[in-house]
Amino acid sequence: MKERKPAAASSSALARILAACASQAKDYGRCIAAKVPEIEHNMCSKEFLALKTCMQTVVQGGLGTPGALSHAYVQHPPLRCDIPDIRGLFYDDANKFLIAPTADRILYWKVAAAGASGPPNSDPVNEGPVLSVRYSLDQKAIGIQRSRHEIEFRNRETGDTCTRKCRADSETILGFFWTDCPTCDVIIVKTSGLDLLAYEPQSNAFRMVESKKFNVSWYLYTHESRMILLASGMQCTLFTGYQFSAGGIVKLPKFEMMMSKSEANNKPVLAADDVHIVTVYGRIYCLQLDRVNMSLNLYRFYRDAVVQQCTLPTYSSRIAVSAVDNIIMVHQIDAKVVILYDVSLDSYAPVSAPLPLLVRGLPSNSRQAAQATDSQSSGAYGGTIYGEGWNFLIPDLICDAENGLLWKLHLDLEAIAASSSDAPSILEFLQRRKSDPSTVKTLCLAIVRTIILERRPVTTVAKAMDVVLDSYSRLMKMGGGLPGARRTHDQNQQSGGQPVGGSHVVSQEPSPETTFSPVANPDQASGVANRSVQSNSGAEHGIERTSLNTSSDSDEITSISGASGHQTSDVASRRPQIIGEDSRPLSSGSSLHHGPHTASVAISPIEMFQSVFALVEDEMIGDPAYLIAVIMEFLRSASKAGLKAPPNLYVMMATLLARTNRYAELALFISNKILEPSKELAMQLMELGQQHPPTRKLGMDMLRERGLHHDYVDALLRDGYYLEALRYARKYKVITMQPALFLEKAVATNSAQNLAAVLSFFSEYTPSFKTTSDFGRYRHILSEMV
Repeated sequence: MKERKPAAASSSALARILAACASQAKDYGRCIAAKVPEIEHNMCSKEFLALKTCMQTVVQGGLGTPGALSHAYVQHPPLRCDIPDIRGLFYDDANKFLIAPTADRILYWKVAAAGASGPPNSDPVNEGPVLSVRYSLDQKAIGIQRSRHEIEFRNRETGDTCTRKCRADSETILGFFWTDCPTCDVIIVKTSGLDLLAYEPQSNAFRMVESKKFNVSWYLYTHESRMILLASGMQCTLFTGYQFSAGGIVKLPKFEMMMSKSEANNKPVLAADDVHIVTVYGRIYCLQLDRVNMSLNLYRFYRDAVVQQCTLPTYSSRIAVSAVDNIIMVHQIDAKVVILYDVSLDSYAPVSAPLPLLVRGLPSNSRQAAQATDSQSSGAYGGTIYGEGWNFLIPDLICDAENGLLWKLHLDLEAIAASSSDAPSILEFLQRRKSDPSTVKTLCLAIVRTIILERRPVTTVAKAMDVVLDSYSRLMKMGGGLPGARRTHDQNQQSGGQPVGGSHVVSQEPSPETTFSPVANPDQASGVANRSVQSNSGAEHGIERTSLNTSSDSDEITSISGASGHQTSDVASRRPQIIGEDSRPLSSGSSLHHGPHTASVAISPIEMFQSVFALVEDEMIGDPAYLIAVIMEFLRSASKAGLKAPPNLYVMMATLLARTNRYAELALFISNKILEPSKELAMQLMELGQQHPPTRKLGMDMLRERGLHHDYVDALLRDGYYLEALRYARKYKVITMQPALFLEKAVATNSAQNLAAVLSFFSEYTPSFKTTSDFGRYRHILSEMV
């Protein structure tokens, strides 16, 4: 008899399946409901297979399994820091250091984008307990929290140390962090408030700048936002916030997070692990887990209010939050799946169905070992997916403290794109991604080609064109455009004085990824004493940053500077959380600059022609009418965006119209300038006119109207009108003609009068012609003809 699995395990597996395959189950149920009571063989087979595949993927776990479906993954190999005798792992978000203290040294690795392992650097320190470690922003000093009442600071150059202690009988130290605020260098967070200290390296001492007194239960701090949230109250739901940046100190309005009650007299307490700060699209958000209601509340920070944006469902009583490429990842730890959210969408709906987290890049023997192990664990690296030792470091790092590993999270954009049939929506999603511009551009071009080859409705293709060209148009307005586009006169006037940093631009053209993570209490028993921040913005500490970006949907992003910025802005302790006309979003301190040489995901009209239309033309030779309709929509979209379509696209359009004998429409498009005049189009019209003389005349007229006199003369000559060509050349002073071509035409007509006229013309028009061999030769031919 088979041994039955424990009920808890079965329940956990079922919860994971229901969470991961909710979308497929809904599609299958909708299909069945629509066809019942009529039953037939293979009814709803497509939807059933999709649901079956999803469920099998979840059950198999998918850790490194070839072909496993996932939209998020960690890349193997991780950064390894499994050194014997270390006393925990800490993350310094400001310097991007992974720190491992030993008995008498501090080991640290610089967390690079590639995450490659290497030997650590080290600093000697005194022996003693370590609750947290942070290097100064200039990396000349180290701060080590020794206990809940003492912090030791060490000068790395001289080795001198000094300590800061608190009153052991009335307060405890929750943590500390370094800042680039002009008035202070270190901020110590205590249960009685904040101590703002200035560091004097010459004497290796600290000077008290200010002490802010209030009760604090726990705190969260992110270096990239320079923002600290201080929790207080019986349920830890009352928050006070400050932003300590290079522009000064700004106090945020107090606010309260809402929590559901499980029982009438039971009031749950909000824990630090249930609150997460993320930065996406340059804006600061806060996510709060309501364990009773199984929901996630999303808040956005404004200067005069903190507003709840929406409530997101959860499928686990434990969650973790990451931010990758402006996408919020909500890890459902119990269900062992990831849900992706894009806050730029009005609906706040998940980007795709919940799916497991995979490990990519495992060697082949490790993949086999992974498949043979339990779905919850991995023999490939000896750890457990979403195990107890996993600590999520916002934005995109995972520290496996038990195994001494540091993983980096990634989005599988190709899998996300393949999971949706809504081409315009997925194109819009991809155009907002910035982490891998080359991959994004390739995916977008492939999607546009596919919907054309599949002959999707023209309205769908038109929406896709609008998304692609609008994205490129916005890039042009921000000064980062590529060759091959042109803005209209009105748009140039509007964008000429438009601030680059307006928040409405940020929402459409996201800034480089700016990220950070919360700092939990230093003495928590998770194995990583400091849950902190990492940034991909690349800004260094010595560079002036945009501090508190205070931009509304129409205002410029500004940098707080000057003497007034150095003073604390004490706003009312409780403000109504209503967005008024003066409400401005609180943005991160990262730079939003987009240089002209920055790689971009935007696709220019020239790239659209080369990678889409030129490739699909041959495959759609049997249905030119559909391709004509698609090109018309592209031209409409380009005109709407103020962009210039490439001339070769007009040539293709003319060819397709002629191929279907739609010459009348072609003439109408030419006369109404729907097909923009160009030399390439004129030459194509003349070639097409060999079968339809009026079309050739359209090409001739286009050459003349555009002042292409040499080409017009050549066209007249090819048609045999060489005398008319000479008269035209004299009138418009065309001096690039070859006399021999005209003389040959005259000889071919066997007319001595015409040959004499041509010789006379070139003798007068080009005096050096008389010294050429052609003059003597054709004069001799003329004498024989006479």
